[in-house]
Amino acid sequence: MATEVIHLGALEKPAINPWVIAGTVMLATFMEVLDTSVANVALPHIAGSLSSSVDESTWVLTAYLVANAIVLPLSGWFSTLFGRKRFYMACVLLFTVSSAMCGFAPSLGGLIFFRVLQGLGGGALQPVSQAILRETFPREKQGMAMAVYGMGVVFAPVVGPTLGGWITDNYTWRWIFLINVPVGICSLLLTSLLIFDPSYLVRKSIKDGLKIDYFGLGLLATGLGALEITLDEGQRNDWFSSHAILAAAVIAAVALVSVVFWELRRKDPVVDFHLLKERNFAISTLMMFILGFVLYGSTIALPLFLQTLLGYTAMQSGLALSPGGLAIMVMMPIVGFLLSKIEARWLVMVGLVVSSIGLWQMSRFDLQVDFRSAVMARIVQSLGLAFLFVPINTAAFYYISKQNTSYATGIINLARNIGGSTGIAMSTTLIARREQFHQQRLLDHVSTLDGAYRSALQGFQQMFHAQGASAAEAASEAQRMIYNLVQRQASVLAFLEDFRLMALTFLAVIPVVFLMKKIRPRKVELGAE
Repeated sequence: MATEVIHLGALEKPAINPWVIAGTVMLATFMEVLDTSVANVALPHIAGSLSSSVDESTWVLTAYLVANAIVLPLSGWFSTLFGRKRFYMACVLLFTVSSAMCGFAPSLGGLIFFRVLQGLGGGALQPVSQAILRETFPREKQGMAMAVYGMGVVFAPVVGPTLGGWITDNYTWRWIFLINVPVGICSLLLTSLLIFDPSYLVRKSIKDGLKIDYFGLGLLATGLGALEITLDEGQRNDWFSSHAILAAAVIAAVALVSVVFWELRRKDPVVDFHLLKERNFAISTLMMFILGFVLYGSTIALPLFLQTLLGYTAMQSGLALSPGGLAIMVMMPIVGFLLSKIEARWLVMVGLVVSSIGLWQMSRFDLQVDFRSAVMARIVQSLGLAFLFVPINTAAFYYISKQNTSYATGIINLARNIGGSTGIAMSTTLIARREQFHQQRLLDHVSTLDGAYRSALQGFQQMFHAQGASAAEAASEAQRMIYNLVQRQASVLAFLEDFRLMALTFLAVIPVVFLMKKIRPRKVELGAE
């Protein structure tokens, strides 16, 4: 253990090894991020157990995401109001207790209510953990601090579906939530012993003249809640043909635009949008949105491709993604080390290109693609993601003062989460719409005037006739076979377009990287706080 001291007002606390602190805060953060995706594969089981439809059970996911998004940008303000350690422990406690309640929920309504509480408790864990890591590690080790944080928030959503599928298949869906309880208790104990508020974090209370901005809080909660509902429920309700989705989208747009103008004029804003005036932070926030868009969009598209078209089980498709998660864990510390040698902007560009190559490989899949090819394409994409997360976060906070770290982490984590929700919504919508388009185009060739169609139809008829079917039955089965082939090919083309779009999205943002201010590696190593 280090022997230097950290000054906390009038008290002096013995310094804790930063890696011990990193492990402590990442316990709860990994657990919280995991819960954004771990329940996805268990929805049919939850619906059956609680006597509801699968569509109704999707509110188990939506409720969590809405509550999570509302709290994320408020973490800095709450840390100022209650004290960061006290607020962090309260969030861990709420998350742990609500996880237990989710595990024992007797009805779908009860489960959704407890998921809201779980999302409210978990929303602040990501930004507060990131703020603690940034202040714990010295400037020359900031890259490694972000690498530790990245291993949690990028690896967790990758392994979530696999872990959720394994728990559901071997035990029951309730254990998806109950396993959080011992981890949460351990996190609370370690946090109470090892984490302390820094001296520069000035706590303000209502007695000190801090005014609670109820109007700003209301606008933010309404806007983010409506936005998450729009993104999560849009495709299932045919987007703006649904009056409810249209109303939610309008409410989100009006509330979010209004809250930006409102908070910019406040002396004590609940979200400090002034931080976006710093160029590196603003560009990094945009990049983090794009990273969330592609990460979550591809994480949902690849398993869907493997399950719906190749017949993989949920567990098998999860296993195809897991090596990519391991690649991220291996590469994150290496990228953290490279940040002390190479300018962050160049590492970001390497990550964008490498990840695009992996996505482009996916855009060349067909119905004969084997497990190894799917795994390798995911690994290449994941290697690129490792080169993105750490440098983007390091560049984002390099010119942000420590006093504003909590506000900044809330904004950038919100950008990644909203990007993820947008990526999932866009991927599912694009696949559904383009599948219909390609099916119609392919059906144009299902005509007796098309020689290939006549040849295929005749071949299938002869095959079924040889198996003992009558002439009429053989003709009917042949038509059904051809229609199934058309559907499968249309689906393949839709998925490939989705992968191609995500690859091009990463390539398209490369010019934006040049707008970032330079961060010299030598300066990162020697610069004083």
